[in-house]
Amino acid sequence: MFNFDVQQFLQAFLEFLKHLLAARRGALLMLLIGVLLPLLIFGELAEDVWENQGGFPWDVPILLAVHSVNNPWLDAIATFLTKLGVFWGVFPVATGVGVFLLFRRWWYALAYLITTLTGSIVINRTAKLLLHRVRPHLWQSPAPEFDYGFPSGHAMSSMTFVTVLIILTWQTKWRWWVLLLGGLFVLMIAWTRLYLGVHYPSDILAGWLISIAWAIGVSLLINPQRRNVPLHSR
Repeated sequence: MFNFDVQQFLQAFLEFLKHLLAARRGALLMLLIGVLLPLLIFGELAEDVWENQGGFPWDVPILLAVHSVNNPWLDAIATFLTKLGVFWGVFPVATGVGVFLLFRRWWYALAYLITTLTGSIVINRTAKLLLHRVRPHLWQSPAPEFDYGFPSGHAMSSMTFVTVLIILTWQTKWRWWVLLLGGLFVLMIAWTRLYLGVHYPSDILAGWLISIAWAIGVSLLINPQRRNVPLHSR
């Protein structure tokens, strides 16, 4: 008769899980910290926005504090710099990076770049249409916006692109420069959106969180570090 040892099977299965977790602990840690945690916080923000369109208690005080130093000179600077968050900055630089990856035949990195940036746009537009949060109207903005505000599209595009660059360069000597300069760029774009009064701080925070979760999540699926390997190869 067939003899099945349950205890032996459980021991073997637990040993298998142990080795699997040990081999994948980096990816699992990235999944928990880089994807699930940001998604949970974003979900809390989105739920509160859905229930309370007026914003959070800390939104308006932060906006007023940022705007307290306003002057015509800063108005002009913020109006110019904020354009770098999408069409004047992220889009042309991302196009250049894509062309570079194409010529180097780094297909997985290119697929990762295109998938992540395109998906970020879709996520942003979908979230805005679903949550339809009205933008703040605390003062006359020198660069007004008229669509919905949650999450911030500029915050998402800048954070998504910088996160992509960090992941693509993480195993190179350039990673710390990308991390430093990219971080400053993300903060600069966030400042312009707050200074211009077109976003609540929670719009910015939500954009950052969902962008980090999306960019890291896609990297776990595509593995953009697989360079110089044709997409059809195994």
